[in-house]
Amino acid sequence: MTASVRIAAAQYPIGQPDSLASWQAKVEQWVRDAAAQGAQLLVFPEYAAMELAAIDRSTASDLHASLRAVIALGPSIDAHYADLAQRFGVVLLGGTRPFGQDDGQIVNRATLYMPDGQKGYQDKIMMTRFERESWDIKGGTDVRVFRTPLGMLGISTCYDVEFPMIARAQAAAAAQVILCPSCTDSLQGYHRVRIGAQARALENQIFVVQAPTVGMAPWSPALDENYGAAGVFVPPDGDSPDDGIVAIGTEGQGAWVIADADLSRVHRWRTEGAVHPFAHWPEQYCGEKAGDLPVDVVPLD
Repeated sequence: MTASVRIAAAQYPIGQPDSLASWQAKVEQWVRDAAAQGAQLLVFPEYAAMELAAIDRSTASDLHASLRAVIALGPSIDAHYADLAQRFGVVLLGGTRPFGQDDGQIVNRATLYMPDGQKGYQDKIMMTRFERESWDIKGGTDVRVFRTPLGMLGISTCYDVEFPMIARAQAAAAAQVILCPSCTDSLQGYHRVRIGAQARALENQIFVVQAPTVGMAPWSPALDENYGAAGVFVPPDGDSPDDGIVAIGTEGQGAWVIADADLSRVHRWRTEGAVHPFAHWPEQYCGEKAGDLPVDVVPLD
């Protein structure tokens, strides 16, 4: 297991590919550029694969038809990301995509591809209003942590990172880095996710990596507006930056944001830090289970 990892988080501009081949060429160039900068762990954003809906111009503007089109391309998406991970020798979190399950339900799936051909996935757990009310995408139920040659990785997709118990479960299962692919259609949405990412880094004394979609795609009912900046966040303690920001991109620009992460710092933060929130976490429950904390209502009216 490697202590120091060079991470590349994508500020990925949503385009309008006219064929599967043109999308494959675009993604390959992105991976090639990151690998040329020495990146070992590459993170693409949430729903980045949805730009493939542009291939069929007759259905691209139809929300549910575009969803079905990208689901149908799933095997090709998987094969391409897997090939790139092996050819460039990187650990790669592909852009999340809608995935049709055997029971007919659709989930938002993030897949992690390894250089040796192995892969694992984490389904987004918490659905936004758009996913629930417009797309009818269902939340996953399993929380996973991946043991990789680079370290222990968890995935909290976009809205997931705004809920502390998901990241806490991943950190308690030894995750050193939480990957947060995101897709937000406003600056407020971006900042909600970023604030969540920084809070999870603080609480768990861990690295959190956010990678957003960026740019305007008026042809797409799913990805019409995309705001954000990629960032790598840590607890502001000890040898960390005062604001907990290791790296941050320029909002809205298509680019990789590169940062080196010494994963041995997780242990140092938790044992030598000025505060120990990871260890002290259970104390907030007053001896009770999470969610069962008794609250006294004191009448002062």
